[in-house]
Amino acid sequence: MRNVLVGLAAAALALACFAAQARAVDEPLKNDEEVAGLFASVCGFCHEDGGRVAGKGPQLMGTKRSDVFIINRIKYGKEGRMPAFGSILTDAQIKAIVRYIRDLKPE
Repeated sequence: MRNVLVGLAAAALALACFAAQARAVDEPLKNDEEVAGLFASVCGFCHEDGGRVAGKGPQLMGTKRSDVFIINRIKYGKEGRMPAFGSILTDAQIKAIVRYIRDLKPE
């Protein structure tokens, strides 16, 4: 069972990497919908319902963590818990994800 979960996680991460790399490095995110799509493709496997509820990762809506903490966690990950995305996401994309998290409201 664990191998299946690891395989699914690897597949999701590969898809997230592809989606993030498909955007030109200097191309800004144009609107909230694009940021939500980026979040869904990169973060949504673990942070369910757009980050509104806990899944494999914690609920992000209403987090008390600082922006600096969130940025560093996205960039560098946490061993055994969250992969690092700093090599596939630009600083602008990471900041847009932080804004997305801050703006989360219950549906």
